[in-house]
Amino acid sequence: MTASRAEAVGRGLVEHLRASLGEPALSLAEPPRPLTGGFDTEIFTVRLRAAPAEFTGPLVLRVLRAHHDPGLVLREQAIQNVLADQRYPAARVIHASLDPAPLGAAFLLMERLPGAPLISARPLGMERPLLDVQLRLHALDAAPLARALGEAVTFDGYVAALERRVARAGLHGLTASMRWLREHRPRPAAPPVICHGDLHPQNVLVEGRRVTGVLDWPNTVIADAAFDVASTRNILRFVPPTLASLPRLLRWLASVGQPLLAARYLRGYRSQQALDADRLAYYEVAAAMRALVRAGERRARAGSGPPPTALDRSAYAGRLLAHVVGVTGLAAELPDESW
Repeated sequence: MTASRAEAVGRGLVEHLRASLGEPALSLAEPPRPLTGGFDTEIFTVRLRAAPAEFTGPLVLRVLRAHHDPGLVLREQAIQNVLADQRYPAARVIHASLDPAPLGAAFLLMERLPGAPLISARPLGMERPLLDVQLRLHALDAAPLARALGEAVTFDGYVAALERRVARAGLHGLTASMRWLREHRPRPAAPPVICHGDLHPQNVLVEGRRVTGVLDWPNTVIADAAFDVASTRNILRFVPPTLASLPRLLRWLASVGQPLLAARYLRGYRSQQALDADRLAYYEVAAAMRALVRAGERRARAGSGPPPTALDRSAYAGRLLAHVVGVTGLAAELPDESW
């Protein structure tokens, strides 16, 4: 990301907020600073001056990539504010805009939470804070979020959205896997809970031994808690540690310890909540399909869509695909890579 892009973002944001908040004196206290970590967004830290009180603290600006549905910012706003209202450590969104004109795409502005990512601040023993925030999330009241977003945040809505994307992109190699999801869904074992859907050590902030924030909520679903466990376990097992924002030595240590971390995480969860192997396997397929559909879409429109990310270029999709085939016993494939 170039300095000129950050400067353009700062100018566009100030002009937009002056008009929308009715604050002609509003300005930047310091230039926007890009942050790493967003595969589908541009992320900046922002500080404002001469702004309303809720806008004067440290802020984070998330700008969607232009190809995304602008309505996603309203979804994230609803999710994060429902969680913040229940005193969960999610950043409250103070402003969201669907208008692409100011910054080139829809965006949201939220509180900046303190702390450093768990993966870099506490590379040993990461499973304990991860489990704590996940169990705390599952204990929240899901009803306010269900009222706010309706069918769009349910597991049925999640599967239906994937089916539409598979059909739209012509991902015929994934249709049997999607049919398997419909035909093998287990009966509910407990009321559905709020599932983060992408919880991993890069998305948890800590200061010392205290969790200060949980980031990145666009994949939230109200579902069986096993769906969230499966999502996290897939990431811990299959995402190459080389993608983490770590020094080279720590990346190497993470790759060596990756299977152990995944095993400790699952063992720790099962010490708190019952979880049978068949249910977990089903939801591992369900969670994997989101990443596989995304990879398939990118490959299908290679050259005419957004450029592939480091995650797209990694072995992650191939590892997930092999796991899905192993669980379902059905053939599955993605379009050939052409980037």
